[in-house]
Amino acid sequence: MTQDMEESTEIFADINLTLGMLNKEDNVSKEDIYTHLATIIQNTDILDDAIVQRLIYSASKDMRDNSILREIRMLAGEVLVSLAAHDFNSVMYEVQSNFRILELPNEFVVLALAELATSYVSQSIPFMMMTLLTMQTMLRLAEDEKIKEAFCLALEKFSKAIYKYINHWKDFPYPRLDANRLSDKIFMLFQYVMERWAPTASPMHTLAIVKAHGPTVSLLLHREDLCEYALGQVPWLLNQYKDKETDFHVTQSLKHILSAAIVYGIGLSRGLRKSIFINLLHQVCRVTEPPVKENQIEASDCFLILAHSNPADLIEFFDEQMRSNNEVTRTGILTLLRSAINAEEPKLRDHIISMERTVKVVMGDLSVKIRNSTLLLIQIMCEKSYIEAREGWPLIDYVFAQFAMSNKTLEKSAKTISCEDEDREKSVQETSLMVLKTLDPLVIGMPQVLWPRILTFVVPAEYTGTLEYLFNIIRILIMAEERKKQNARESTALVISTGAVKLPTPQQLLARLLVISVLAGLGTLRGVGAIGLLKILPEIIHPKLVDLWNTRLPELLQPLEGRNPSIVLWETMLLQLLKESLWKISDTAWTIQLSKDFSQQMGSYSNTSIEKKFLWKALGTTLACCQDTDFVSSQVKEFLIAPTQLGDQRQGITSILGHCAESHLDVILKVLKTFQDQEKFFVNRCKGLFSGKRSLSKTDIMVIYGAMALHAPKKQLLSRVDQDIVSQVLFLYSQCCQVLGVSMMTKDMDLQMSFTRSITEISIAVHEAEEQWFKFSHKEVLLGHMLDFIRDEPLDSLASPVRWKALIAIRYLSKLKPQLSLNDHLNILEENIRRLLPLPPLEKLKNEGQTDKDKEHINFLYERSMEALGKLMKTMIWDNVNAEDCQEMLNLLRMWLVSQKEWERERAFYITGKVLTSDVEAPQNFKIGSLLGLLVPHSCDTLPTIRQAATSAAIGLFCMRGIRLEMERLQDLQEGLQCDDVQVQIKISSKIAKIISKFIPSEEIQMFLEETLDGLESLNPTCTKACGIWMIAALKEQGAALEDQLLEILDTIYHHMPILRQKEESFQFMLEAISQIASFHMDAVVANLLQKALPFDRDTKTLWKSLAENPASSGKLLRALTDKLDTRIEDDMAGTDAISVACAIHEVVLTGTPITGLYPELFTLLLKLVSCTLGLKMPTSALSWRRRVMHQGERQQAADPCRLSTATLKCVQAQAMREGLAKESEEGDNLWSLLSSPGTHHIGVCALARSMAVWQHGVILNIMEQLFSSLTSSSENYRITGTAFFSELMKEPILWKHGNLRDVLILMDQSAWDANAILRQMAIRGLGNTASGAPHKVKKHKLIMLESIIRGLYHLARTEVVCESLKALKQILELLTDRDVSFYFKEIVLQTRTFFEDISEPEQDDVRLTAILLFENLASLTGRRWKIFFAEEIKKSMISFLLHLWDPNPKIGAACRDVLIVCIPFLGLHELYGVLDHLLDGQDLPRARDFYRQFCVKLAKKNQEILWILHTHSFTFFSSSWEMIRSAAVKLTDAIVLNLTSQYVELLDKEQLTTRLQALRQDPCISVQRAAETALQTLLRRCKEISIPL
Repeated sequence: MTQDMEESTEIFADINLTLGMLNKEDNVSKEDIYTHLATIIQNTDILDDAIVQRLIYSASKDMRDNSILREIRMLAGEVLVSLAAHDFNSVMYEVQSNFRILELPNEFVVLALAELATSYVSQSIPFMMMTLLTMQTMLRLAEDEKIKEAFCLALEKFSKAIYKYINHWKDFPYPRLDANRLSDKIFMLFQYVMERWAPTASPMHTLAIVKAHGPTVSLLLHREDLCEYALGQVPWLLNQYKDKETDFHVTQSLKHILSAAIVYGIGLSRGLRKSIFINLLHQVCRVTEPPVKENQIEASDCFLILAHSNPADLIEFFDEQMRSNNEVTRTGILTLLRSAINAEEPKLRDHIISMERTVKVVMGDLSVKIRNSTLLLIQIMCEKSYIEAREGWPLIDYVFAQFAMSNKTLEKSAKTISCEDEDREKSVQETSLMVLKTLDPLVIGMPQVLWPRILTFVVPAEYTGTLEYLFNIIRILIMAEERKKQNARESTALVISTGAVKLPTPQQLLARLLVISVLAGLGTLRGVGAIGLLKILPEIIHPKLVDLWNTRLPELLQPLEGRNPSIVLWETMLLQLLKESLWKISDTAWTIQLSKDFSQQMGSYSNTSIEKKFLWKALGTTLACCQDTDFVSSQVKEFLIAPTQLGDQRQGITSILGHCAESHLDVILKVLKTFQDQEKFFVNRCKGLFSGKRSLSKTDIMVIYGAMALHAPKKQLLSRVDQDIVSQVLFLYSQCCQVLGVSMMTKDMDLQMSFTRSITEISIAVHEAEEQWFKFSHKEVLLGHMLDFIRDEPLDSLASPVRWKALIAIRYLSKLKPQLSLNDHLNILEENIRRLLPLPPLEKLKNEGQTDKDKEHINFLYERSMEALGKLMKTMIWDNVNAEDCQEMLNLLRMWLVSQKEWERERAFYITGKVLTSDVEAPQNFKIGSLLGLLVPHSCDTLPTIRQAATSAAIGLFCMRGIRLEMERLQDLQEGLQCDDVQVQIKISSKIAKIISKFIPSEEIQMFLEETLDGLESLNPTCTKACGIWMIAALKEQGAALEDQLLEILDTIYHHMPILRQKEESFQFMLEAISQIASFHMDAVVANLLQKALPFDRDTKTLWKSLAENPASSGKLLRALTDKLDTRIEDDMAGTDAISVACAIHEVVLTGTPITGLYPELFTLLLKLVSCTLGLKMPTSALSWRRRVMHQGERQQAADPCRLSTATLKCVQAQAMREGLAKESEEGDNLWSLLSSPGTHHIGVCALARSMAVWQHGVILNIMEQLFSSLTSSSENYRITGTAFFSELMKEPILWKHGNLRDVLILMDQSAWDANAILRQMAIRGLGNTASGAPHKVKKHKLIMLESIIRGLYHLARTEVVCESLKALKQILELLTDRDVSFYFKEIVLQTRTFFEDISEPEQDDVRLTAILLFENLASLTGRRWKIFFAEEIKKSMISFLLHLWDPNPKIGAACRDVLIVCIPFLGLHELYGVLDHLLDGQDLPRARDFYRQFCVKLAKKNQEILWILHTHSFTFFSSSWEMIRSAAVKLTDAIVLNLTSQYVELLDKEQLTTRLQALRQDPCISVQRAAETALQTLLRRCKEISIPL
């Protein structure tokens, strides 16, 4: 409700806004405004009263404003009239106020009153009297044409409104008014207009008067007193027929008057009626100018009104006019009659005979228009039952006659008739057929008209085109009669009586209907109608046929229900019906008459028609059923002498005699032999037995023999075929090949074709006899002739059908006994294939044709030839019961199936499709695998024909083996292969492969794979892809069953690898195939690949990579390899087989295969393999000596087992790092060099162990568990590897917490005593690292560990062991107290000192550094017991510390500084801290001379003894190999000599010191020379000071 109010408010606002604009806008805008207002008013149910009043005022004002454009005034008037729907009284008041007596009103006021009267009749009638009175006073004032036209329009509208009121006053809501008063006023107005205005009116004014005339006169006719006057005005109206613009309105007014006359029952005078007839007919039948369609329709309506009121006069008038011979008039009247009948005017039925006679008047008219119009009239007369039994038949006859006339005209004048005339005659034909099509034979009276005379149209040839509808009419009549017979005991409607009409005889009817029935096999309605008619006519044909046909015809019609049978089968069924019917009748005379009727109807059909061909067969069959052999003999002789009567003499006589031979073989052979003997004198090789073009030739006789053999009784045939038939054919052929008595090879195509046809039919007949004892003696000779024909055909064209027909003949000959050998079969097939498949492409062959018909013929020959070759191969192959022979014959097509020429492949596949069909049963043991592999890749070939043929043949292979497939789905997929989209083809082929592959016999998979691999090498890209898809599909479906064939299959695949590598996509398919096999037989595939020679070549690596990249097999592959590696090194010995496994693992892991689950096992095994192959060389037998082509980027690998193993381990570690299982080694890539070298292997293992991700507890613990056995391995290398690995893990606390390192510790302790130095070194390192990983274990086992480590200090031959022992001691001692080491303290100190005082080997820096650091640590473990001892050892060692402050190794220098700081307190030399502080202040080291002098100055003041001890030990360092140490030793000696007291100077061995210094003056190092010179000078000076001579 709220929404409606809102909409109303919007509308009112819109109108107010529009009204506000109305007074301001110009004329152009006003036009839009009024248009808009009219739309709103018409679409709004309720308007506000105030708005309505405003609108009435504005619209009225603008409507009457002469200054405004006329169009706007009209729009304003429309708005004003539309407002009457909301307030009629106000609008009427407004208009009436401007329509005043004796005042000439505005034109638009009059128009508004007229529109109000039209739109609002009920409301306007009460105001009508006042309006008419006022208007009466205005007419005399009107002078302008416009106002006069407006008054005429008003008169028209007022008259219509009053007419409506008079005839429907009961429907009006107020009391009845006096209509006479109103009509009086209308009369006065009309009288004034007709008397004053009409005589002088202009054309436009006259048109207005004409429009008003009809409604006004119609109104006046209800008054008897005014009727005469009103009708008296009609002639004036008829006189207004002048031009097209006026005529329609004149006719319309006349229609008003005629309608009113019928309403009021007023009769028109005869003269007036005739005048009206003539004028109206003129409107319909104008000659000079075509009538306006609307006017013609109105005139036709007027005639219908007249037909209702005066039918007799109208028919009489029409009859009179029809005799005028005017084409237009006749056509018009026929059209009017058709309209009148179609309107079903009841009164017209009283004049049916008159109408029929009127129609008969024009039946002789040859005008096409009149013929068409007459036919259409007859059609409607039949439809509406306007046919009378006595007079109606000529009308029906006329329909058939017109069809026959047009048909005859078109046939005879086909070359001379113009296109226009041809179209006209065709239109008559079409109209005739339409009449017959729509004819209802059961309408009242029609059966009496039609029956039995309708039968006369069945037999004549000229009515053949009407038979479809004619048969339907007859069928309906007879079936209606049958129904009547069922309802009543006897019928009266359809009684056959000859009367004046000659009806066809039963034989004529049977001959005609039987021949036409053959068309039912093609699905034509004419044929179906004929056979349907036969079904209901048995009693008319012959009483004896009723029971037979009632039984046989329903059976005969069954094949026609829902589909079209084979035409050959249908003909056979009809001929069988004919035979049975004639046997049933068993009347020789009747049969003879039927044969004569067949002969008489010979000219009713064209020679090429199917009806004519069947007629020949029917005639021959009838003669075969005739018991009168004399008559048969005479007929055959007549046909031989005068064959032209049959139409096509060869086909006709061949067909007739052939079918006749079914019962009269001896008779025909006798007549034919006599005929030949009588004509022996004529020996023309080309023309044969008769001179002249219309006589039979020898070739015709050859064909007759073949037809006779084909239809002859089989038992009679075999006894006579060699001597009486084949011999005659060969004799006739040899005669035709002779020129002047000399035999020559003929090129006469007709002769070859006839000979071939005859031989074919004879072969078929003999084969169908199926007598095992019979051997065809002429088989070899005839086959030779056929092959000669084929060989003589050109290889570059296909112009004759000889090749095609010869192939058919060979096929049937090959079936006859004696059986051909395999070689004969192969030779025949190969010869035919070579003569057909290499032909040029079809398009090129067709281009040889000059016309489209020639090209079509070549295409036909091509298709038939290919089909014949396919059938020949199918017959020869499958008639053989030996599977190998069948296979060998099929192999003849192999080279063509893979031909590079597209058209040759297409032909080969077409033939293959014909051979491999589902209806064939293959011999036992027939192999399909190889053929299938050859065919299926071409399901994606370039041509859709190849694709479909290949698929069809592949499906056929399985059907032949009795394997049931999903045929419906496969057929749907096969249809999809017509698509040219390669992706769609591949997709469909893949789907077919999935369906079919599962059915391939498993024992034939290898053959299938061999073919597909060959295809991968040689086919085009799309076929190659299909090869791969089918190969993979087969392996997916059948892979599990290939265990017995696996090695052979793999060898086959490897064999193709070198070539397939050149084709990337093919190679990928091959790799996928191996992966697919591996998914079922992983162990077998792995074992097979592992047999490849080392190092692996590129192809082998690619195979491993492919297997690894297959998601379905990668996990199983790595597991299998891991297991094999474990098996092959379980004795801690590694052979070539283990190396092969490692190389395979390398290729697999290199692809990125995840190793998380197998990493611990893989790592352990590979590390073990590296250990076991250290220093080994590859056995010669393991190397691949075959010649290899090195590819770009590929280097020849050295056959080093350890290097190969290490490379695999490296690859696994890299993958482990990617998976977060390990970390990068600090050694980088150098790790793997260390690992693979025997000398550095243990170093590499340690580095590898340090790269383990200890946070991966589960992984590392698993590795430790599997590697534990290495510590006790019989292989020394493996023990070293394990010990080295565990030595690094011993320092990881987390592993001590979760792992079983206690047992490792025990084994480490045992290995520390091993004779192998490296093993001892690694064991000691492990013991030392225990300090970091398990300090509590060190304290618990300190004595055992110390004993083992200290023992390493005595292994002086291997500094590595010593160094490792020192490091281990340093690590362990940091965890122990002085009490813990008291027992071993002295030994440790003494052994430690030996390693930093032995300075002869500068490369032992690590030992020296470790010893110095250990000595520093020992300072904290002296305790009370060893403090003095340690102080004494410090004094002995101080010289080493001081000199090595400037060691080339900065670490050693730093260690010496640290140890001096720690050791000084033991000597009580705290004063030296100041000097040592310079070494610790972070600045550059001071000069050695300055430092030593400062140090010695401080030391001399505190303890001269220590200074002397330093002197006594310094000589040793004079011979050091290090320049810096020699220099430092000399400088220290200089400082010592300088600071010794006189007492100690005297004790110096001056001679020795001098000698040594003198020698150092010659040192290569300048620094040493200078230091020696300085020291020597100092010594001399000190000796002088105390007066001691040198």
